Amino acid sequence: MGVNIQWFPGHMAKAIRQFEENISLVDIVFEIVDARVPLSSMNPEVARISKNQPHLYIMTKRDLADENMTKKWLDYFKSINQPAIAIDTKSKFSSNDIVKVIEPILREKLEREQAKGMKKRPIRAITVGVPNVGKSTVLNRLVKRRAAQVGNRPGVTKGQQWLKAGSQLELLDTPGILWPKFETQLQADKLALTGAIKEGIYHNDDVALYAIDFFRKYHKKQLMNRYHLNDVDLGLSNPDLLLKITKNLGMKDDFEKASVRVIQDVRNNKITRFTLDDVEEVSLNNEKNN
Repeated sequence: MGVNIQWFPGHMAKAIRQFEENISLVDIVFEIVDARVPLSSMNPEVARISKNQPHLYIMTKRDLADENMTKKWLDYFKSINQPAIAIDTKSKFSSNDIVKVIEPILREKLEREQAKGMKKRPIRAITVGVPNVGKSTVLNRLVKRRAAQVGNRPGVTKGQQWLKAGSQLELLDTPGILWPKFETQLQADKLALTGAIKEGIYHNDDVALYAIDFFRKYHKKQLMNRYHLNDVDLGLSNPDLLLKITKNLGMKDDFEKASVRVIQDVRNNKITRFTLDDVEEVSLNNEKNN
């Protein structure tokens, strides 16, 4: 792999500061993560800042992820008593559905407030997530209008705003934020491949080589079908296989152009549905951090 990927523009540093300032205003944190990279798209800065606050993970892009892996992740979250749901663009969910999930977590706090004579109020949540994770789409679905700006590129939402989602829920929107330094190059490659990192920050061929390595290991037949490869081709090294794919795509020796095509094919599920993060990585990470 090439030079380490890092992307932390000034507005993200500002967003983290705002998140720190506003965390005391909310009852719960909604962290939006990509179902294809549920572990890699968890922001350690969010965990640091909101460690004493209840948390709901909303896994987006379920229709693009490996369904069996998504179920394993949901089972994992359930096993550690961590509320989580998985959705896609076609999922029928509303603020009432979200409230049903989070009410049990917040019941004691809200009952204490009412016992003190405080007026019943909406639940207040702050929404956070890495760029291009689908956070604005979730917000727009919850508030039933295009209140949050939606885009298919990272870094669209630049400010913060409160949104009313029905009578029971108020949401504080935040821009998509990464963190100052990725723990591993592998994590950076995963985020780049799934579109969380702005184009031009990473080398297309490095990310395409990571994709080729992953798909030849876990979805070999689908990779072969997409790029008209045979068993002999699969014996090639990853760089040579990228050159073979380049030729098969009719791009001669323009491997840069082919790399962009491979990345787009992966993101658009032209190869197959996939999940880059395995639940087993959580236990590995925990062992490493203990």
